[in-house]
Amino acid sequence: MKSSVIREMTTEEVQDKLIDEKSTLAKMKMQHAISPLENPLVLREKKKDVARLMTELTKRSNEA
Repeated sequence: MKSSVIREMTTEEVQDKLIDEKSTLAKMKMQHAISPLENPLVLREKKKDVARLMTELTKRSNEA
């Protein structure tokens, strides 16, 4: 997910997406611990997406 797409979302949408991405990341980490994922680089991308969403929320809260 690109930062430009995140900037266009409303704050509520960003919060909802953050919750979804965190739960998906946790599930993927568990699956990877049990049996290796076919493409473990997906974990890296999910972590970056979570970080981008959190950064946008922090930026918006600081502006308010």
